[in-house]
Amino acid sequence: MKLSITTLEGSDAGSVTLSDEIFGLEPRTDILQRVVRWQLAKRQAGTHKTLGRSEINRTKKKLYKQKGTGGARHGAASAPQFRGGGRAFGPVVRSHAHDLPKKVRALGLKHALSSKAKTQQLIIVDKAAVEQVKTKALKEAFSKRGLANVLIIDGAEVDQNFALAARNIPNVDVLPVQGINVYDILRRDSLVLTRAAVDALEARFK
Repeated sequence: MKLSITTLEGSDAGSVTLSDEIFGLEPRTDILQRVVRWQLAKRQAGTHKTLGRSEINRTKKKLYKQKGTGGARHGAASAPQFRGGGRAFGPVVRSHAHDLPKKVRALGLKHALSSKAKTQQLIIVDKAAVEQVKTKALKEAFSKRGLANVLIIDGAEVDQNFALAARNIPNVDVLPVQGINVYDILRRDSLVLTRAAVDALEARFK
């Protein structure tokens, strides 16, 4: 697959041949769904907690005698059906993470990249760098190219001026190539890769 390389302003900067094993696959939604579910589950805090009946600080004395009242048999005021009682089957502190094979994760990333390439939402730029930290100028450059909702992946290190200029623009994410992930690729309309990011991705999957 051959794509043209442009600058941030939109001028031509050559071309690049992308590997079909990474950018030319037929996207499978089932694999993408598995990877996204794994990502979102892994980042859940799992700190939700309610008190069970054994944790309620109330008297354990029997409320009233067993027989003769005509009412139901109760043993403690901490039972879930009483106001102030414990919660039955409430959430507890736990990890929501589940396992997913490395090969499936790697395949999911390839399919996410291929989905952007197939829908022509993949843009290759020469480099993501600016001389001055000017958010307004960068925002104008994005709007000229129609990049309103975009993920930008740079090489091993992101240009500091570019990251500072882009961080206050809504719906624009900037990540180094080590942080590329399926969820962020799919949640943005466009994907912008630098030449360094393309080289790093192809070296990673070789």
